[in-house]
Parts: sequence; C-alpha cells; structure tokens
Amino acid sequence: MIDFERFELPNGLKVIVHQDNSTPLACINILYNVGARDEAPEQTGFAHLFEHLMFGGSVNIPNYDEPLQRVGGENNAFTTNDITNYYLTLPAENLETGFWLESDRMLSLAFSEKSLEVQRNVVIEEFKQRYLNQPYGDVWLLLRPMAYKVHPYRWDTIGKEIAHIENAKIQDVKNFFQRFYCPNNAIMVVAGNVELEEVKVLAEKYFAPIPKGPDNKRNLPVEPAQQEARSLTVERDVPVDAIYKAYHMCSRYDKEYYAVDLISDVLSRGNSSRLYNVLVKDKQLFSDIHAYVMGDFDKGLFVISGKLVAGVDMKTAEAAIAVELNKIKTEPVSADELTKVKNKMESSHTFGEVDVLNKATNLAISELLGDANFINKEVEKYLAVTQEEMMTQANQIFRDENCSTLYYMSKKK
Repeated sequence: MIDFERFELPNGLKVIVHQDNSTPLACINILYNVGARDEAPEQTGFAHLFEHLMFGGSVNIPNYDEPLQRVGGENNAFTTNDITNYYLTLPAENLETGFWLESDRMLSLAFSEKSLEVQRNVVIEEFKQRYLNQPYGDVWLLLRPMAYKVHPYRWDTIGKEIAHIENAKIQDVKNFFQRFYCPNNAIMVVAGNVELEEVKVLAEKYFAPIPKGPDNKRNLPVEPAQQEARSLTVERDVPVDAIYKAYHMCSRYDKEYYAVDLISDVLSRGNSSRLYNVLVKDKQLFSDIHAYVMGDFDKGLFVISGKLVAGVDMKTAEAAIAVELNKIKTEPVSADELTKVKNKMESSHTFGEVDVLNKATNLAISELLGDANFINKEVEKYLAVTQEEMMTQANQIFRDENCSTLYYMSKKK
C-alpha cells in the first residue's frame, strides 16, 4: 500500500506527496500531459524535441544541470506517444533547489535560436544513430504507419521524418510550449523523505505564481477497426531475418487491459513461457522472441517480435507463431500457468515499489489515468483476471485481419 496526500493549486497544478522516511532522498516527478500524439502531422517530433529543450536553460537559470549537481542531485526525462515525464532525485535537505529549478523552466524556458539549434542537432543525430543507422532501428518507423492510418500513433516519438525537426521554427516551438507546458497540464509528485506541510509551502512559493495555460481538450481521430491483413517486406543490412506482428488491442484505460497483459506474460515472460519453450528451445526456429503490450492510453498494439535462426524459412517461422496463438484462443490457460504469471506480476510490482523514483512516476501516471490510488488497486485487477477473459481477448485480438506484419529480411550476401 502506497500512502499519499493530494492537493491542487489554484492554477490547476495537481500535487501528490508520498512520504517515505526510509530513504535520505527526495524525488520530484513532473508529468506533462503531452506526447507525440498531440503533434500536428506536419510537425512531428516536437514533444521529444522539448524533452531536450527543457534542459537547455530557463530565463533565470542558464544551466539546469549545474545547480542540481552542486547539491548532489541528478535528473532525466522520457517522452512517449502519450506523456512527457521529467524527474530528479536529490538529498531531501536540498528539496527547495529542485522546486526552484522545475518551477523556473515551467514558467519560462529560455527560447534562443542557439538553444534550439543545439538541441535540434542533438535530436537529428539521435534520429540518424538510433533509427536509421542501427540494425532494426527503423522498425517502428515502418510498423506504426502500417498499423495506424488516422490516429497520431502512426508516427514514433522521434517524429515522422528528420525534415520536421530541421524545419522547426522558434515561434512553432514557443507555441507548443505555451500550449502544453503549463501547471494545469501537469501533475507533480514529490516523494521520499519529505513532509506534506513543507511541500505545500514550497509549491505555493514556487509554482502558485505561474499562470494557468489554455485548457487542452483532445479531439484525436479514432482509428477505425482494421478490416484486412497488412504486410510489408523490407531488406536491410542486418545479421538475421526478423518478424514483427502488431495486433490492435484495447487501451490502458480499459478493464480488458489486465487480461491482455497477462496473455503477453503467458506467451513471453521468462524462459518457461510458451513462445520461448516451443519456438526457441524445442523447435529452434527463433534465437529470441517476445510478446508485449504497448500500454498506450488510446487503443494500442499487442506486438510479437522475433529474430529467426539463420537458415529458417520466414513462412515456417510465422506458421509456428500462428500455432501458439491458436492454442491460447482455443484452450484455456491452465490454472497453474495463470497462477505463475500472476505471482510474477505481483512480485515485480512489489519490487518496483521499493524504489522511490518508481513510486513517484507510477503515482503520476495513475493520477493521469484518473486516480492516483489506482496504484494500490492494480494488483487486485490482475489477480481478478479469469481464464475465460483471457480466451475472449485472445480471440478478439489474434485475427489475421487485425494484424500488420513486418517481414524484416537480411540482405543476401
């Protein structure tokens, strides 16, 4: 059970406080309710560009990292298609430094051509290195637009193409910031060796003066149900062939999500899982294979990805995956197998609660999903999943016409 208190400032900033005196540290996690799905189709990659720009200095603090490092702190951030999340940890006695730093960049990023140019180059380099020049790096640049035709999940967080970042103008960047990086579009979690009253005082001092931003009501296009199997074959300079199968599934908000997540565990969690046992160990068709859910806030994807053993025919490998998916559609998961994946889920959830930073991030995401206390109910929702619910979802999801398949072929020497 994770205890927490919650309050909201007049400007709309939601604040959650979790006191954990077992650590000498404090953590500030600020989740902005903006991700790649909020970008315009002709200006993609902005949410991720902002993740970098937010470290480029604010009006009163030209170097974000330096004051934090001086008081023994460290920080990082991540962007997804749904959210942008910034976090820092520091000794609890230096908590005020964290408030000062985070509030100043929420209030007023330093928008200079120089900062934009520096971060633009960093992002372009990342695009080239991680997505274009790395084996299998462009998988999501190919898979997303195949699986999604109208919803903005059709592009990756890095953006559709480098040109969108190259052509980003300072005014475009300012507009994006003013729309999304405001107190009423953020959730702040303060966790660790902190006290509620102290956090209230600091929040009032540093965040209350920041003006409220616009109300962002999302009106994203709904992806229509996929009616036919889609596929794409590419040849790349990679060591072995690979296959990626993306099936449409429910969203993170839906009650069915827990059954679907457990299906991915039955198929692929650990060396005793079905896909590993049958396709890697017994049949030796794949060197590795994984099944996972994306956990998207809008309707998402269930992905199966595997690298084939050299010399194995793609049709043979794909047919073997189909056999395993058919089993989970037609035969209930055994009680033992279900208990095993539930136990694994429960223990990883418990271990995840040891780390104060994990707790802070999960509290923020739970609050965004509707209620921070969701963090304390999640295990129950998994434990309540039945064999029948899993079969129902497997039949709903694992249909050929609901799947986009990427055949990623190694160039023949």
